Amino acid sequence: MQIIVSGKNMDITDFLRDQVIKKVGKLERYFDENTEVQVTMSVEKNRHKIEVTIPGNGFFIRAEETTDDMYTSIDKVLDKLERQIHKHKTRLEKRIKSGAFKYEKPVFSESIDLGEEKKAKIVKTKRFAIKPMDTEEAIMQMDLLGHSFFVFTNSQTNEVNVLYKRKDGNYGLIEPEYM
Repeated sequence: MQIIVSGKNMDITDFLRDQVIKKVGKLERYFDENTEVQVTMSVEKNRHKIEVTIPGNGFFIRAEETTDDMYTSIDKVLDKLERQIHKHKTRLEKRIKSGAFKYEKPVFSESIDLGEEKKAKIVKTKRFAIKPMDTEEAIMQMDLLGHSFFVFTNSQTNEVNVLYKRKDGNYGLIEPEYM
């Protein structure tokens, strides 16, 4: 596994980098050796945030955690990632390293309690006409509707895009990339 560690608004000490590589490296049993893991750490107003993104074969696994201590954030984000992996293990087994789930005991916690999870189902389907518009008009439409996301046809690319409101109050734009 290749682990890329970067920082925003902070300098990453060698000790912190080594801790992240050591702990994230334990996820290696789930992935191929050429899997590239992106770890981004940041500090804002005494909040230590870590984001881990693992691209796979046609899917992404991502988790983030924010606490008052970076080492606590690291432990919690890895616990989240492992829970996600185990929760979806039957679907992921076909896409990630074969034999990844031969170990039933989790790496980062005593046990993984998935609880009595209900299988997610679609409870409502909505259909609507989408007209071509630029991103500024899409932002206005989304704000007028009071939604946290908005699907539209981008008039510049003529492709379906998704605009969403981020936690920091800014906006994100999802553009499709066909493989």
